Amino acid sequence: MPASASSSVQQARQLIADRLRELREQAGLTGLAHARACGWHGSKTSRIENNKTAPSTEDIRTWCRACGAENQAADLVESLRAVEGMFVEWRRMERNGLRHAQGAIRPLYERTHRFRAYSSWLIPGMIQTAEYTESVLRTIQQQRGLIDDVDQALALRVERQSLLHGGSRVFAFLVEESLLTTGVGSCEIMASQLRHLTEVARLPNVSFGIVPTRPGRNVWPVEDFWIYDDTQVNVELVSGYLTITQSGEVAMYARAFSSLASAAVYGHEARKLIVTAIDALDTKAACNDVQRR
Repeated sequence: MPASASSSVQQARQLIADRLRELREQAGLTGLAHARACGWHGSKTSRIENNKTAPSTEDIRTWCRACGAENQAADLVESLRAVEGMFVEWRRMERNGLRHAQGAIRPLYERTHRFRAYSSWLIPGMIQTAEYTESVLRTIQQQRGLIDDVDQALALRVERQSLLHGGSRVFAFLVEESLLTTGVGSCEIMASQLRHLTEVARLPNVSFGIVPTRPGRNVWPVEDFWIYDDTQVNVELVSGYLTITQSGEVAMYARAFSSLASAAVYGHEARKLIVTAIDALDTKAACNDVQRR
């Protein structure tokens, strides 16, 4: 698992453990006295406080009761449930196929008004061409040995892109310059995708920026993430899907997006980078044609 997934979940769990320790100390209980008051083994309190054992919801309620802090239990249980839902392995999310995974996220998109997306791996799904999306989904389906429902998943993805047009939703997309030359599908598919980006960038409710690859950058590429309003962040990782709802962590991603946005180029400068990438693809395609002959 990449460090970003484990560290984020571990930090969230550690915050709960630290708060539980504070409640015990404020109650004037030693670890052993607290364990006895809870009616469990003497080492359990220590294991929970040191984040070696994850507490259950009932453990938290028992803990707070022993400390005379029942009024703290509800908030801590809510935090625990948020942590438990933070990390979902790809194989769990996609066990019913790619179509199910694509459909499950639609309600989140429908209730969101402000979208911010950063990508260092792939062009964000909302601004992919159908051919680019099909190439990506087909690769995922084959690599993970999933059932072949790519056509249905593709239809759902394309239909979701209708949210780009009309309504009050606004979108801000940031991509790394390296994505312009990352080979997804054929040269023709990539060139078509890049031309599509120039069209998307003209939409009145869309901001599209490219973070150039150049020396002296003071903001580094990170994992792909989406920010939905100011309430949720989804992070795509190699082994899983991270959902973040705690306000402090959402704010961290918002600050990261702002820093990346300040390093990006837009408008004419962005189009110059895209045109350069298209020219390189056209040259490569022409060379490939000559070689095939």
